[in-house]
Amino acid sequence: MIKVNKEDALNYHMEGRPGKIEVVPTKMVSTQHDLALAYSPGVAEPCKEIYADKDNVYKYTAKGNLVGVISNGTAVLGLGNIGPDASKPVMEGKGVLFKKFAGIDVFDIEIDSQDPEEFIRIVKALEPTFGGINLEDIKAPESFKIEMALKQQMNIPLMHDDQHGTAIISAAALLNALELTGKQIGEIQMVINGAGAAAIACAKLYVSLGVKLDNIVMFDKDGIIRPERNDLDIYRAQFVTTRKINTLEEAMQSADVFIGLSAGNVLAPEYVKLMAPNPIIFALANPDPEIAYSTAMATRDDLIMATGRSDHPNQVNNVLGFPYIFRGALDVRATEINEEMKLAAVHALAALAKEPVPEIVHKAYSDTTINFGRFYLIPKPLDPRLITTISPAVAKAAIDSGVARSPITDWEAYEQELKERIGIDQKLMTRLTNQAKKEPKTVVFAEADHYKILKAAQIVKEQRIANPILLGNRETIEAIIAENNMDLAGVQIINPYEEDEKREEFAQQLFEKRHRKGLTLFDARRLMRDRNYYGSMMLSNGEADALISGLTRDYSKTISPALQVVGVEEGVNKVAGMYIVLSQKEPYFFADTTVNVNPSADELVDIIGLTARTVRFFDTEPRVAMLSYSNFGSVRGEVPDKAAEAVRKAKQRYPELLLDGEMQANTALNRNLLREHYPFSELAETGANTLVFPNLASGNIAYKILQEMGGAEVIGPVLMGMRKPVHILQLGSSIRDIVNIVTIAVVDAQNHNNQHI
Repeated sequence: MIKVNKEDALNYHMEGRPGKIEVVPTKMVSTQHDLALAYSPGVAEPCKEIYADKDNVYKYTAKGNLVGVISNGTAVLGLGNIGPDASKPVMEGKGVLFKKFAGIDVFDIEIDSQDPEEFIRIVKALEPTFGGINLEDIKAPESFKIEMALKQQMNIPLMHDDQHGTAIISAAALLNALELTGKQIGEIQMVINGAGAAAIACAKLYVSLGVKLDNIVMFDKDGIIRPERNDLDIYRAQFVTTRKINTLEEAMQSADVFIGLSAGNVLAPEYVKLMAPNPIIFALANPDPEIAYSTAMATRDDLIMATGRSDHPNQVNNVLGFPYIFRGALDVRATEINEEMKLAAVHALAALAKEPVPEIVHKAYSDTTINFGRFYLIPKPLDPRLITTISPAVAKAAIDSGVARSPITDWEAYEQELKERIGIDQKLMTRLTNQAKKEPKTVVFAEADHYKILKAAQIVKEQRIANPILLGNRETIEAIIAENNMDLAGVQIINPYEEDEKREEFAQQLFEKRHRKGLTLFDARRLMRDRNYYGSMMLSNGEADALISGLTRDYSKTISPALQVVGVEEGVNKVAGMYIVLSQKEPYFFADTTVNVNPSADELVDIIGLTARTVRFFDTEPRVAMLSYSNFGSVRGEVPDKAAEAVRKAKQRYPELLLDGEMQANTALNRNLLREHYPFSELAETGANTLVFPNLASGNIAYKILQEMGGAEVIGPVLMGMRKPVHILQLGSSIRDIVNIVTIAVVDAQNHNNQHI
């Protein structure tokens, strides 16, 4: 668990603007006209429309994306009844999580009342403000009464997360744990230690999933819940047992599952030994579980365990649920969060844990071995797929159960909208991925003795993007696969050193290609032991559709074999490299960033043409700016003069192309600046989306600064002008980078007869 000292925590909340949240306008308010539209007199128009039809509030206000996080501070974290003021940092934090993980805006409201009836009246009166209500940190049993009454009285989605969040996440983990142990949910014996809000909600949801009520034994702070007790409220009374059990030790005899929602260190190791084979323990008390993780795992080697802590496997963390449940409920304007929607979230979470884990999760947790099993029952909180898995499942359940007022019909568009809400703008890559899956091509990986390459190969194979061929030492590759629990069964592995006949055939062909370039047959045979030459020859001969290399070698050393063997496309004088920079607004294209050190004006014309064609390949119309350190001749010099000449010649060669320059980078990207100072420019109305740099240094520096400091996702390099698809990775590329380049290479191969990159 991450160590946090008091001073750091206080400074975090105090420095700069106190607190963790702020209100940010979503419309321009920089002119008097803007203000007149935002407030008086313009604001009267949407008011009148809403008065005429109350549903228009979702059209003209933020209500549809606004959740109220509401508490009275009676059961805060592990702090207890600390009151509404002291609870505010927690409620602000909940708002931050809503925004970060699901793009949902939050107003936190702390109510100074412990009277359930008064609390209910206050929250009910807030219904016009919010699209949904997240009740938080309210003590039981009042929380049950409050939630039940508000669900009956309100017509927007509402959930007490302390109850249902824990229930949903733990239920998903339970389903997967039972699957791993081969146990049937209707036959298991379950002990629940704790009878508060979370425990009652968990028990009820487990029963909905198939656990038999008679097979649950529940304890509260006063002992086992039995019918003869006269201190039970109606909520605990649902879980009385008539079995001849009086102690936790007796209850643990042959139990299959223990659920702890109580206090730390109340479960003795001796009790764990009494459980049935392959026991399941969810010790969810925080910060100290009912039994220490290390103690429990040392007690039984057949144990599956989950806790609420981030420093142990299988963390039951409510952030896996509430942002995405509310997201789905809001997006269909559900009138409630019902049982069907909660169960949909459970099954979606459980299913996602069985999917291959993306590299971003491996990197976030510094663990490349995360795979479905005893130590990975539920997804990790930083898994970006949660929003596109749980929210659609919840939305569909709302529609199917009849509580959705605005059903979704285009689910692909909805998934893309979800990504955009939290800044995952992958429209371009989504299109390419879908295109690649329609006709996967064979891709040869020249550096298959590297973990990243093999992981990328597994991903593109599992996602049906490409059919990999792996070049390298077979024993080394198989060892890496086994060590990291990868599934690359059926993928062809080729060691060029073992392919004597094929290697000789390729050497003869290379000799024929290059003997008038000073290459001897001896040299050709030697070079064919190099996987870049061997892979290039496979591509040239049609034994593969694309080649990927460059992860571990300098760009120039990797591209040379491809140029010698595969060659450039007919009519192309110079190949060039391009990077795609994804922003919230749109993709931008940078060239040349990898190949030509100091191109001449004529070579820049070729680069402009190659780049424009490649941008169109990505279904984007190029708006090209030729960059320099001056604007339209404002400064004379070698670079501005060369750039200006390139623009003049390129306009003659490509008269249909929207192109201008030479200009500075900010001028090219800032339409207001262009319109104000250079209204004559062809880019004045649109700005540029394609930037051609005057030399390699400027282009290379620009994209790397953006990548490291600007927070932009950068895809590439994309090699333009080759006869067949060859793509050279940036040295040290991530797995995500490799998968993106493979996807591009596959689509390139699909179109190579009529639309080269």
